[in-house]
Amino acid sequence: MTNTSNQTPNSSENSNNLIYGTRAVIEAVKAGKEIEKLFIQQDVFNPLINDLKKILKEHNITFQLVPLPKLQRITRGNHQGVVGFLSLLSYQKVEDVIPMVFETGKTPLFLMLDRVTDVRNFGSIVRSAACAGVQAVIIPEQGSAQINADAIKASAGALFNVAVCKEKNLKVAMEYLKSSGIKIVAATEKSHQEYYQCDLKTPCCILMGSEEDGISTEYLKRSDEKVSIPMQGSIASLNVSVATAIMLFEAVRQRSQKI
Repeated sequence: MTNTSNQTPNSSENSNNLIYGTRAVIEAVKAGKEIEKLFIQQDVFNPLINDLKKILKEHNITFQLVPLPKLQRITRGNHQGVVGFLSLLSYQKVEDVIPMVFETGKTPLFLMLDRVTDVRNFGSIVRSAACAGVQAVIIPEQGSAQINADAIKASAGALFNVAVCKEKNLKVAMEYLKSSGIKIVAATEKSHQEYYQCDLKTPCCILMGSEEDGISTEYLKRSDEKVSIPMQGSIASLNVSVATAIMLFEAVRQRSQKI
């Protein structure tokens, strides 16, 4: 699967998870290394690039086709049209996490992020999630913040303590959550129901969207409930990390029965 995104990653040549060169990436994939992001120069065709794309397809690894200047901004090394970042985490799958949570006797509290791409916001969100007892943070493979050293620092190390599920298709993940008895609660300014009016004591997954565009329409349609955070004054919205913390700790409040 390819995508012609122009988003510049928040990483540098000195990043310890940077990998470049066609053969190096092929060997990393064969060795079972998890790839965080992978960029291949567009309009470059040669047998080795073709072999790489075939291996990526076999391992179900996505990549983005980008122009040469983007690769040159990431590294000055001999990248041969291929630059990637190895994952600093081991990702989990929603279908594996859900049974584990139920087996512990805990009430599931998950968090799903749609198009939250700012690294520091993402790190702050995961920090709040860890403090609220969230069992898993669910993100899409495409259109999500890169989990790099900056994200880990912003999370105060919480990224090592919360399960992160990177899903190819959030719609499929949502349906799996719902079929497992987990309610999807979307935070959106388009709702007239305020967040504290929603029952968050039951198994639920809180869905948050980007500050620019909010939650995608297709995900809003699949949500079980929609809630909003009331605003006072002239500013129309909160930073997404702050809004997420408000939602999560309302769940904590309700589950502590301090209502």
